[in-house]
Amino acid sequence: MNDATPISLEVSSLTRQFPVDGGGLLRSALGSTPRSVKAVDGVSFKIKRGETFSLVGESGCGKSTLARMVAGLDSPSAGAVRFADAARKDHRIQMVFQDPYASLNPRYRVGTAIAEPIRFQKLLPESQVMPRVHELLRQVGLSAADALKFPHEFSGGQRQRVSIARALAGNPSFLVCDEPTSALDVSVQAQILNLLRELQAQLGLTCLFISHNLAVINYVSHDVGVMYLGRLVEVAPTRVLFEAPKHPYTQMLLAALPQLDTRGRDKTPITGEIPSPLDPPPGCTFHPRCPHANERCKREAPALLAQTDGSQVACHAVEEQRIPVTFHRKEEMLAHAA
Repeated sequence: MNDATPISLEVSSLTRQFPVDGGGLLRSALGSTPRSVKAVDGVSFKIKRGETFSLVGESGCGKSTLARMVAGLDSPSAGAVRFADAARKDHRIQMVFQDPYASLNPRYRVGTAIAEPIRFQKLLPESQVMPRVHELLRQVGLSAADALKFPHEFSGGQRQRVSIARALAGNPSFLVCDEPTSALDVSVQAQILNLLRELQAQLGLTCLFISHNLAVINYVSHDVGVMYLGRLVEVAPTRVLFEAPKHPYTQMLLAALPQLDTRGRDKTPITGEIPSPLDPPPGCTFHPRCPHANERCKREAPALLAQTDGSQVACHAVEEQRIPVTFHRKEEMLAHAA
């Protein structure tokens, strides 16, 4: 990783709260105070231009909410999203969604769907729109003739290729990918991930990639942020995270990955349920599930502190050096990457 690479995106103390009670009249009638849930709670990170930063965590940790705020589809309750390239005329953000079946209008031929962002943003004269659509289809591994087909005529992997072509039609410099392969068969996942990596290299795209699959994250990322209950608990270069994870939650996630050879290894399963975000535990929110928790963990929320290897970890046990770093053999995880 080149430290001189300019920053493309900076997220600062980003927070998103959602009200969970009824309207004001109902609260007045019941005599209750308004309550809200923090889906994202003070998250900060940076993404370098041309690189991929991935967010990983269990379902409900807030990663998709964060992705929607970065993409401009939702507004933060607090904090800021700053694009260093925002002043450039060619700076655009596009999003690839999780479900290729739901993200395409079944009434539109795919050529019309791909042409829509070009026409809406007036990127090209009308005479050049369909040639550009055909070019995009070929770029994602489909044919120009596919422009006349409807979404139901494609497989899941082909539909996701169409979705990627539609995202590229807007000439983005920044791409948000929200679980783009989770609805696909494993064999098709590899094809889509390879396509995304090739397109990033060709077009110089900067990416925010969301997934719950660590093997996929390992394959596509330059840096990784691990989220738990709306907060980042560890941020690290991909190699550092997978070879020497520090936070106990990250260690447990990696221990749950299938290994080629598990003989003679101890695994620490992830026990317990994720606490309700409506009533999170005090202190470190992971402490009810953490085998290293002590009294400090139960009363004091840990800060995300820089480590000597370029990572950041929010854990009192790591800070106090009372938790061992668990080393993993990265080549075995690569064997299980899509």
